[in-house]
Amino acid sequence: MERKKLLWLSHLVPYPPKGGVLQRSFNLLREISKDFDVYLFCFNQETFLKSSFPDTPDPLSQALRGLEPYTRKIQVTDIPYSRHSFGKHYVALKSLLTNRSYTQSWLQSTEAENQIKAFIADQDFDAVHFDTISLGVYRHLVTDTPAVLNHHNIESRMLVDRSRNEKNIIKKLYFQMEAQRLLSAEKKLCPSFNLNITCSEDDARELNTISPKSSVDVVPNGVDIDYFYPRPNDRPTPSYSYLVFAGGLSWYPNLDAMNYFVDEIWPELKSRIPSIRMSLVGRNPPKKFIDLSERDPNFVVHGFVDDVRPYLWDATAYICPIRDGGGTKLKILDALAVGVPLIAQNFSCKGIAVEPNRHVLFASSPKDYVDQVEKILSDSEMCNRLTINGPKFIKDNFSYKNIGRNYSALISGLIKGKSVDKKATVVK
Repeated sequence: MERKKLLWLSHLVPYPPKGGVLQRSFNLLREISKDFDVYLFCFNQETFLKSSFPDTPDPLSQALRGLEPYTRKIQVTDIPYSRHSFGKHYVALKSLLTNRSYTQSWLQSTEAENQIKAFIADQDFDAVHFDTISLGVYRHLVTDTPAVLNHHNIESRMLVDRSRNEKNIIKKLYFQMEAQRLLSAEKKLCPSFNLNITCSEDDARELNTISPKSSVDVVPNGVDIDYFYPRPNDRPTPSYSYLVFAGGLSWYPNLDAMNYFVDEIWPELKSRIPSIRMSLVGRNPPKKFIDLSERDPNFVVHGFVDDVRPYLWDATAYICPIRDGGGTKLKILDALAVGVPLIAQNFSCKGIAVEPNRHVLFASSPKDYVDQVEKILSDSEMCNRLTINGPKFIKDNFSYKNIGRNYSALISGLIKGKSVDKKATVVK
């Protein structure tokens, strides 16, 4: 039987799978390619891609080689504003003048539209995956084809939260305006898709509240369990205890979490457990953290690393004080998958049905974090329980192999003309 053709529109080059959005996008694409011929059209976020391949002279070529086994055809286009030093400011001003959100404006151009038209002109696609709401500006190009809109987060809600936490009054007002424009876009755009997919049931409920006429289902974030697995038995045990956090620090929820850790948690940790060490892993560490690492040898900033697993395997605990953001946190899933004991803010586990003292130790204040670190260091029974239960929980609930299979079935249902029953997919 002839394989169906899927057009995948992406706001970035979805490789390598290192970092939240990249992990979701790549793993879903890879799993979908088992059932569909995937044609990928993507925008090149050049700076972001370079940070994933810091020692490679041609990061785009390397990324495309990684994607080739899962795609029939790939086309990459530049983001117009990225060619100019004041491009972002131009897009921000344009969004203010046109009453359209920045999120909608940054990928939109006549040049990109013409390239997408040419890319799809000689193909009869059976379905289209839009990987973020920013790409909704091109929905009109494929109105006769079943289309799915992926929501990595509920973007308007994230900006509402960000405006609430922002102290700079100018930025606060801008985030408030952007949130309202995105909310209007979600209300108008989401019903035009045959299906909207979210990362969690919480996000599905919120999207159904925002846009009751939209069809919504949950395709959760997951883990490549062939890559993230428990610590090998033959791996030497470190001679010292350390905590770890892994996440890109240009993403404001991660940056907020680490500012909170450095300013409020780390001083108390140092006073009560002087020998404790901290490893901060992630692209684009700000000067504040680098300066701290130069003053304090126990606080180590690694920046971007090609393989995060050794840092997770050897850690005494993964610490995750994230208090903001949306979707489900892939870093939480990865930590559980490798079996590193997890200490986390309740919010950071939103959308993941973990149980306290079985999968995670929760903390909500600096004192809580220190108490939980001491518990990990002193309670070997608790530590072993977390180490064993985490990987099993992920294997049973969050393997991308199962998630991809379910997403493939959803798309196949759309192609066969089985419209999504909204009552069945609205999460109660």
